[in-house]
Amino acid sequence: MRFGYYLLWVTVRWIFYFCFFNRVYHPDRIPQKGPLILAANHASFMDPPLIGCSINREIHFLARDSLFRFPIFGQLLSYINVIPVDRGGRSPKGLKTIIHKLQQGHPVVLFPEGTRCMDGGMQPAKSGVGLLAIKSDAPIVPVRVFGTYQAYGRHLKWPRPGQRIGVKFGEPIYLEALREESKTAEKDRLKQIYQEAADQIMHAVAQLEAHHDCKRFG
Repeated sequence: MRFGYYLLWVTVRWIFYFCFFNRVYHPDRIPQKGPLILAANHASFMDPPLIGCSINREIHFLARDSLFRFPIFGQLLSYINVIPVDRGGRSPKGLKTIIHKLQQGHPVVLFPEGTRCMDGGMQPAKSGVGLLAIKSDAPIVPVRVFGTYQAYGRHLKWPRPGQRIGVKFGEPIYLEALREESKTAEKDRLKQIYQEAADQIMHAVAQLEAHHDCKRFG
């Protein structure tokens, strides 16, 4: 890790540990080299930094491009590996940047649901994560965060310290059959493949349950 990134990583890690009793489960399932997609449910603004400080690799995040309009803040986001994305879908630049980062061997955090949930539950996956998974050939590690909706969901103006939170990593998945089929698929079938890949990834996320030594998340 770069020194500045490491300092921020340590700071955020300790904040989550002492203020929210954060627990991390199965970080050993994270490949330590090569490209990687970390696909997680999305319940709070806390999710990206929570996942980021839970693994021992520099990772890349996504954020709406409007946040980069403020020069100093935009420079900070760029320094901590945040990739600007046009949420309106009008520009493919963000998508190309994500694929490029994966091809360079970097980990990227993606949220298949596309946005934070409204009620703490999970939403259907959008096809975008499937497209990236198929085109990149990177392994996908399903990730599930617990308690972040209760700690700082859409319904809260400020975070609630003292709320127990956690993050759990699943076994890597590779989607080899869909990737192989995509090489010769027609356009209409290709769209279906992307959605099927996204659905499989989201199913893997949903299968991750709260760890037995956590009495309460929420």
